[in-house]
Amino acid sequence: MEVEDWAASSGGSSDSEATSPDSDNEDHCYAYGDIPKLQFRKDGSKARWNEDLGMAEIVSNKGRMWTTTGIVCGGKIYSFLEDTLFLAEIGALQLLDDDDKCIQLEDIYKKVAEGVGGTSWESFEVYRHLKSLGYIIKRHGVCWSMKRAKTVPASVEGESENGNKDKVSITEITQLFSKMRINEAKPIFDVYPPNSKFRKSSPGKPMFVLCISR
Repeated sequence: MEVEDWAASSGGSSDSEATSPDSDNEDHCYAYGDIPKLQFRKDGSKARWNEDLGMAEIVSNKGRMWTTTGIVCGGKIYSFLEDTLFLAEIGALQLLDDDDKCIQLEDIYKKVAEGVGGTSWESFEVYRHLKSLGYIIKRHGVCWSMKRAKTVPASVEGESENGNKDKVSITEITQLFSKMRINEAKPIFDVYPPNSKFRKSSPGKPMFVLCISR
């Protein structure tokens, strides 16, 4: 799928707190070309893209969305590319580069098209649909909370801060799907039902594991 085609169709918990400095710069950042021109909210969050991790590090977290979005590593919040793009599309997150310049929406689409961080158009489309319905979504096989960030969080399962509860549940589900072959289906996301009391430190078991068949 071409980036242009995709663009044209785009329409307070302790678990989410991070000791990151807020920026006083309230400059508005807009996308260009045929990408929808989005104005970022004045109270929106800000993140800095980490090319090595293939993730965004949240430097200013605003709102309760971080209670159910992103993972906590070493006291910092990181968001996968699908999290980052979804929030950028709705104007809730401003993504910055190393020079604190806004990364435009078109460039985020290009990262998805290139498969950065293990993301794909198919997985993002499903993610966006479920997220819009209120479901809580996490990358499959990655803990909500880890004591320290790994070099590649997307492919390395960290140690859960709440013991082995999260890790055990994921292991059980992974073992279940390892015995199944449904048109080479691959587990992508762990999906939890909408829950206003959700906590990353005690997420419970997912409602279902979403797989994508090539």
